[in-house]
Amino acid sequence: MTGQRMSVARRTVLRGAVAAGAAAGALSATTLRPTPAHAEPGRSVAVLGAGPAGLTAAHELAERGFDVTVYERRALGGKARSIAVPGSGRDGRPDLWGEHGFRFFPGFYRHLTDTMRRIPFGDNENGVWDNLVAAPEARFSRRGGDDTLLPLGRAGRPWTTPEDFRETVSSAISTTTKMGQADALYFANRLLVFNSSCDARRYGQWDTISWRDYVGAGRRSNEFRMLLSRTLTTLLVAAKDDLASTRTIGTMGEQFLGNPLEIANDGPLDRLLDGPTNEAWIDPWVRRLRELGVKFAGAEVHGLEVADNRISGARVVTTSGVAQTITADYFVAALPVEVARTLWSPEILARRPELAGMAQLTVDWMTGIQFFLRNPSAIARGHAAYVDSPWSLTSISQNQFWNRTPMSGLGDGTVQDCLSVDISDWNTPGILFGKTAKECTHDEIAREVWAQLQAHLNDKQILLRDEDLHSWFLDTGVTWNAAQRRNENADPLLINTAGSWALRPESHRAELENLFLAGDYVRTKVDLATMEGASESARTAVNALLEVAGSTAPRCALFTLYRAPELDPFRQLDESRYAAGQPNLFDVPL
Repeated sequence: MTGQRMSVARRTVLRGAVAAGAAAGALSATTLRPTPAHAEPGRSVAVLGAGPAGLTAAHELAERGFDVTVYERRALGGKARSIAVPGSGRDGRPDLWGEHGFRFFPGFYRHLTDTMRRIPFGDNENGVWDNLVAAPEARFSRRGGDDTLLPLGRAGRPWTTPEDFRETVSSAISTTTKMGQADALYFANRLLVFNSSCDARRYGQWDTISWRDYVGAGRRSNEFRMLLSRTLTTLLVAAKDDLASTRTIGTMGEQFLGNPLEIANDGPLDRLLDGPTNEAWIDPWVRRLRELGVKFAGAEVHGLEVADNRISGARVVTTSGVAQTITADYFVAALPVEVARTLWSPEILARRPELAGMAQLTVDWMTGIQFFLRNPSAIARGHAAYVDSPWSLTSISQNQFWNRTPMSGLGDGTVQDCLSVDISDWNTPGILFGKTAKECTHDEIAREVWAQLQAHLNDKQILLRDEDLHSWFLDTGVTWNAAQRRNENADPLLINTAGSWALRPESHRAELENLFLAGDYVRTKVDLATMEGASESARTAVNALLEVAGSTAPRCALFTLYRAPELDPFRQLDESRYAAGQPNLFDVPL
């Protein structure tokens, strides 16, 4: 393997520290202080965290005249940000861009894209939203077998009856995959069962069952198990199919497979940004927030102080190491679940005991690595899933979509493409070293991922050549612990396991009247650890804050997921069947 890591050597780490210091300086430009003197009484808000949830909350509140300060310990944008590859730029070119994982904006996203339309970008009529471009196909790659190129976009024909639904979906699956008609029809019926289930059954029954058990993967073909059980879950939530909640995966299937005509969607099924995430989205967003008066401060939250039924202050440590207590009228905790749950003191849990359930929520790793190539790749005009790769890999070749910032204008000028890969399984041994990703050094991770990609892509023709590899970059959130001989991850991902809905909190309860929760662990309709879930939760938090504040400002728009109206009568019937302890009408052996 000829490529070289661009972020692990000591000198590169030092460069990264300098870059981090520069970023922290930008964050800490606002001096931490008590409620600003110019803020109207009852109008100051401290937003804790600057990922998509925190930035969305700040945006909505600032538009409604609140005095908002965002506190972030590391970088604006959270896991959604781009990460400059330190020292990679040459001769005046900007650094290459790395990332936590490739960005993906399905057409059923509504909350996030509504915000994007309100972020100005050059002459774009619809702001940052116009920077989204459609991916016309997806590749499902098998090791030692034929791959499938699946055209994306509106497909199929309208259906009007459950029988028509089964036929339409099963035909689409069997003709675009190598799955037999019997398996395809069986899966279509399982999707019909879920889509025709009432809410009570979805929450009371399907949330408690794993996706593998729900679809009966153990009794089906290998193709069925690999594609519709394993790959579907790892693509969506980096989860194992024997753990993932049926309600979560079924809801996503309802959007992707149960809505082939993309009815009520915001746009095409699969969309990406037309440039690096920071350039095309995050940086313009931060500029807009500053224009609205939002202030940013570099600080890590260490605790919340309680007086009566209110948060009286937040203990933080600034980027310069100074411990302070910040005050505000309202606090929006927009921190990831693994951080937020460390803040729930006995005083907080005494008032909101249900927050204790968050300690049982599961996080796992889904983290990206980028391979910079000297020649354009020809893998797919969209995402690729390596369906039987031990590490559950997915990828996107980015340069074909980056019409604003071509790769050739970055780095040393010789990079022509970036193959951005998500590693979704860090717990299964690989094919090269026989170790899990958590146990591999960063160099071993890069070599192992490259080997798994080549095993899939080069079995029929050579699509990935060693001589094209320029360098690679692993997300900086993954760090090697030499003493423990394993990796640590600062940015794990929430996994909605079976039964986890009961452990997830609402955004607000009156017992702590000025604390509002925003993040993809909060209960939302989208019910998935995504930027869309973060955005929806932030809007819900802001609406609750407006109620508490007695504000007359318009409430944030909230959107519902698509449900086929043709199945409404069957969902109504299912309410009575579920209440009577009977199965769904279509839940019969096939």
